[in-house]
Amino acid sequence: MPTRYQVSAPRTLAFGAYDEPALGPGQVRVRTRMSGIKQGTEMALYTGATPFREAEFDREWRAFVPRDPGQPFYPVSLGSWAVGEVVELGPGADRFKPGDLVHGSMLHQPSNVLAEADLFALAPSLPAEGALFTDPALFALAAVHDAQVKVGDKVAVFGCGVLGLLAAQIARLQGAIQVISVDVIESRLALARGMGVDQTLNPRECDAGLEIKRFTGRKGVDAAIEFSGAYSGLQAALRAVHQGGIVACAGYYKTGQTGLELGGEWHHNRPQMISSMPVWGNSLRCHPMWTLQRVRETAVALLEAGRLTWQPMVTHRFGYADAAAAYALLDTRPAEAMKIILDYP
Repeated sequence: MPTRYQVSAPRTLAFGAYDEPALGPGQVRVRTRMSGIKQGTEMALYTGATPFREAEFDREWRAFVPRDPGQPFYPVSLGSWAVGEVVELGPGADRFKPGDLVHGSMLHQPSNVLAEADLFALAPSLPAEGALFTDPALFALAAVHDAQVKVGDKVAVFGCGVLGLLAAQIARLQGAIQVISVDVIESRLALARGMGVDQTLNPRECDAGLEIKRFTGRKGVDAAIEFSGAYSGLQAALRAVHQGGIVACAGYYKTGQTGLELGGEWHHNRPQMISSMPVWGNSLRCHPMWTLQRVRETAVALLEAGRLTWQPMVTHRFGYADAAAAYALLDTRPAEAMKIILDYP
C-alpha cells in the first residue's frame, strides 16, 4: 500500500497508507515524479490560518457555515501541480499510453487517479520543473485579466513571490507600458528587476502607495494586482491606483489579520476592488470567451513557448519523505524560499 502525508494538526505532517482506487471510465493512474508546494492556500492549511478550520464552505449557499463538531477539519490532504508518468488506463481512456509523462492538478502523494481530460502531455520544450509553474501561471493570468490590463496601462504588482513575478511578466505581455513591483524581501525585488520590471519598492523603506504616485506623475497606476495576502499590501494598493482604478485582490488573506482602513483612498477615490478567484466554481469575468480550461491551456502554452521566465524561482528541492522539512522552511524562513519541489522515489 502506498504512503502519503497529511496535515494531522497545525504544523504537523503525518504519513499513512492510502488505498489505490479502481479506475473508472476515462480515468488514468499517474505515478508522481515531482510536485510543487504552494505558498498561499497550502501554507494556510498547514498553519491553521484558514477559515476552513472552524467552518466549511457550503457550495449551495456560497457561504461559510459552522463545521459539524463530529467532522473535524484535520487531517487534511494538500496538493498543487504535479508531473508524473501514466501507469494504467481506465475503460475508454485513449489520450495517453503507459509511460507518457503528463502534468496536472494533483495531491502530493505517490500516485493519483484523474480524468484524462484534466491532464496535459509534457511537451519536449518544457522541462518537468517548468510544468509545475502551470498552477501559479494560471492564477497570475486570471488576475491580470481581472485587472483589465490594456496596452499602455501602468501596473503595480504587490508581492514578488511566484505569483507576483509571473503576473508582472504577463502584464507586460498584455501591453503594460510601466510595471512596478513591491515586496519587503530584497532578493525578490532583485528577481523582479532581472525579469524586466521598471521600478521596485520596499514598503519597509518608503510609503509604497505614495511612491507609486510619484513614479506615475502623481496620478497613480491604472491597475494594482495584490498578491501579498497582507492587509498592509492591500492598503498600499488602494493608495497606489488613480481615481477609479482597479485593485485585483489575488492573494490569500489568512485569518487573524487586522489593520485594513477603508476611510482613506478607498472612500475618496472610488477604486474598484475585485476578488480574483478563478476556481471554486467561479466563472471568469471574461466568460464565455474565457473558461478555466482556456486559462489553463494558455498558461501551459506560455510556458511551453518560453514566454515566461521561471527558472530563477526554483529555490529548493526535497525528497518526498522530507516534506515536513520543506513546509517548516516555508513557515519559519519564508524569505529564503520560493518554489519548492518535492521529488518522489
